[in-house]
Amino acid sequence: MPLSETPATTAVIRSRRVVLPDGERPADVLIRDGRIEQIAEHGSLLAGDRHLTDLGDTVLLPGLVDTHVHVNEPGRTEWEGFATATRAAAAGGVTTIIDMPLNSIPPTTTVDGLAAKRKIAEGQTWVDLGFWGGAIPGNVQDLEPLHREGVFGFKSFLAPSGVDEFPHVEQADLELALAEQARIGALAIIHAEDPAVLEAAPQQPGVHYRDFLASRPDDAEAAAVARLLDTARRTGARVHILHVSSAAVLPLLRQARADGVQVTAETCPHYLTLAAEEVPDGDTAFKCCPPIRDESNRDQLWAALANGEFIAVVSDHSPSTPDLKLLQKYGGSGDFAAAWGGIASLQLGLPAIWTEARRRGHSLSDVVCWMSSGPASLVGLTGTKGAIAVGCDADLVAFDPDAEFAVHAENLHHRNPVTPYAGKTLTGSVRTTWLRGQVVDVDAAPFGRQITRN
Repeated sequence: MPLSETPATTAVIRSRRVVLPDGERPADVLIRDGRIEQIAEHGSLLAGDRHLTDLGDTVLLPGLVDTHVHVNEPGRTEWEGFATATRAAAAGGVTTIIDMPLNSIPPTTTVDGLAAKRKIAEGQTWVDLGFWGGAIPGNVQDLEPLHREGVFGFKSFLAPSGVDEFPHVEQADLELALAEQARIGALAIIHAEDPAVLEAAPQQPGVHYRDFLASRPDDAEAAAVARLLDTARRTGARVHILHVSSAAVLPLLRQARADGVQVTAETCPHYLTLAAEEVPDGDTAFKCCPPIRDESNRDQLWAALANGEFIAVVSDHSPSTPDLKLLQKYGGSGDFAAAWGGIASLQLGLPAIWTEARRRGHSLSDVVCWMSSGPASLVGLTGTKGAIAVGCDADLVAFDPDAEFAVHAENLHHRNPVTPYAGKTLTGSVRTTWLRGQVVDVDAAPFGRQITRN
């Protein structure tokens, strides 16, 4: 990342390619006190006492909003921490992250748990940071206090989460949690896999990815989503389906929306850019739950994305230490059944998606909709984040859409050098990231802020 400049109270960023809410065009962007004050004709704003940055043909994008990031601090900081995660975010053009409530100890299921995260994050975030709460068995009474504290909603698992301190909800728990969230006006975000379907699926440990894929079938997602949507209909809750990997859920979502259910859904870069046919046996960097599925399924996800059926494309950055991934190159067994399930890609989401989106005929305006304005809308930050528009924070990214680079995991900023993108060539490079008009330098002092639900 470039060296940080002395922050100017007033600045102009100029580009012949600025991605605005109504499309891409040449423009000058006037920034005052960290917010966008004016969008003017290209070349019309004189420097004067303003700091002028002329990007030429480099594209100016709004900063990405990633609403699905597992930071894991406190408690499992050896997996990932606020400093390393937010450095990676800034280097990848992400200017706002919302931290998931689990994998940290304590989880964000009480006000005290939230306070512990806020305290430890102070002074070590290079981008802006918000928090999700968690809805688990027995904490319905904690949801309203957490909501008052400004969490962006509440995550639940319908199947085991993988960590003991964040148990999944049974149907009775789900009913109570959704009814309470409907009452207080909170958003429920759900990991939707059905435990009964998972238990009945063939369980074959070992290095073969096809065996792991068979253990997490499409039916597990479809059954869980169907049950969730039925519960949302009865409770009136607003629900969001996390990390959709299976196209089998798409007809269910379409019907629910037609019936008036308040439901949105997201998918992730790894489901849109990777395919089961490409996963090498034993390479557990590719393991996640729900899993990366086949090319035909991937094409259906892209069609749904193009049709506006996903509100967001977000990372689900969920790293761990290399030993928990059982990576063979570190002496592990490469057993997909036993390895930790999670993809590390926070820094790479933008180029990964752009590489595939451009190949499929999409524009950078599409990418901004999926990765900036859409996620901002999901969490109620429209008007503040996710767009180059008057009144928004001047969270901006200079992006070279034609630059190619090879991914070297050891050069990424997240804590552990593990990613399924290692060795791949991606197109699109982040040149500079601005947070509220100030260049982010990941080697200088951080100035990210903690944000709350509006």
